[in-house]
Amino acid sequence: MPYRITLPIEFSVYSSTKVKSMITKKLRQELLTLSPSEKTEIIQLLDGINKTPKVVGGAARIRNTRIPVWSLFQSHQMGTSDLDILEAHLDLTQTDLLNAWLYAETFPDEIEQEIAVNEAD
Repeated sequence: MPYRITLPIEFSVYSSTKVKSMITKKLRQELLTLSPSEKTEIIQLLDGINKTPKVVGGAARIRNTRIPVWSLFQSHQMGTSDLDILEAHLDLTQTDLLNAWLYAETFPDEIEQEIAVNEAD
């Protein structure tokens, strides 16, 4: 099934910041209507998050690393700043963290389950 996202066309009366905000809001609404498999496909198209069997247990991870999204999200929830996370993982970028936060927001049940499983270990 093709993805259809309708965006506002008449931008002339808005500043570029306002337009970006409108587009982001509309995209967020559209993403929330997709099925889990469609969301996964979109996120992988953005090339920020990978899921590979037998790599970090198949958990969602930052592109071409072994850094799982759940561990970054857990650190973030515990109050670790983005800057501190980036300093601890020098191979990550701010975009990687934004992708991780978006993934965690899109798949909260998956992330919570991964955290619970790994806390039990």
